[in-house]
Amino acid sequence: MVKIAVAGAGSGLALEIIDKLVEGQQHEVVAIVRKDPAQYPQQPGVTWVRASFEDKAELVQHFKGVEVVLNFIVVNTDPENTVGKLVIDAAVEAGVKRFAPSEWAMGQKLSDIIDRVPWYQSKLAIQKYLRDINAEKKVIEYSLFQVGQFLEYLGHPNQTTKHVPVMALGHDFENNRMVGVRGCEDEPIVFTAVGDIAAVVRAAVEYQGEWPVIGGVAGNKTSLRQVQKIVERIRGEPVTLDLAEAADVEAGILKLDMPPMSHPSIPENERHLWHAPGWTGILYATSKGAWDVGDEWNKLLPDYKFVTVEEFATKLWGQK
Repeated sequence: MVKIAVAGAGSGLALEIIDKLVEGQQHEVVAIVRKDPAQYPQQPGVTWVRASFEDKAELVQHFKGVEVVLNFIVVNTDPENTVGKLVIDAAVEAGVKRFAPSEWAMGQKLSDIIDRVPWYQSKLAIQKYLRDINAEKKVIEYSLFQVGQFLEYLGHPNQTTKHVPVMALGHDFENNRMVGVRGCEDEPIVFTAVGDIAAVVRAAVEYQGEWPVIGGVAGNKTSLRQVQKIVERIRGEPVTLDLAEAADVEAGILKLDMPPMSHPSIPENERHLWHAPGWTGILYATSKGAWDVGDEWNKLLPDYKFVTVEEFATKLWGQK
């Protein structure tokens, strides 16, 4: 049995992973949130606790006896990296063996495009902080779980996950539409199912070897054009790939018709402010292959079978 602490345990992805960790009641989870713990799903093996994430001593107490800390606190809510560093410092002081920072998205090209997706700046800052504290000797083992985009986002507006809200990314297969950037339709992009992410995290918690620092989880390494062809074949209908001009996207100019920003970390009254910069940033990242990730965990778990784009699309839309 492994005891795991989950910081930011109220997020959709955290809840999916908690469910997987306690499946079979083989592990114990301390789920740490800022809000009233009573509002979250109660189940055997999970202890919900409330913390301010401002007091290191408080976190150290919660981390006592914990072997793994997983962080899901959304980085755009921690622009000064105060909380991210505090969680790490508390984990080190408590003698935690392993740590996963709040990654769960883009891969190693993030640093190349960070000026267009500044809300992810904290990811790079925390990566550097972890490198620095481990520079002279290892004080904590860690892995950057980088997963690309959630496969289920391709199925919007269908809610195909238990806890993760399926966000609109502009792809609308109900109306046979995709979006991209001209000339970049074949750039690599990874889509990984939420259930697969949860299963890999559980396997990582149980893994006896050393965690890889770069922890790519590549469910489907594909491209927008390949996804277009797969869905066309399954739905039996043509899918239009609407393309923004690269120069517009690079300049932060949004001319494509895109849905409202709906990420749960963005307050509703601020979503209009995110619309153009958010979507052009995401499109720019796609055009530069920044949603591609490595396959480090795939290699360490060679027997694990990931849900494919084709399997997901077939289950959702079937053969027409």
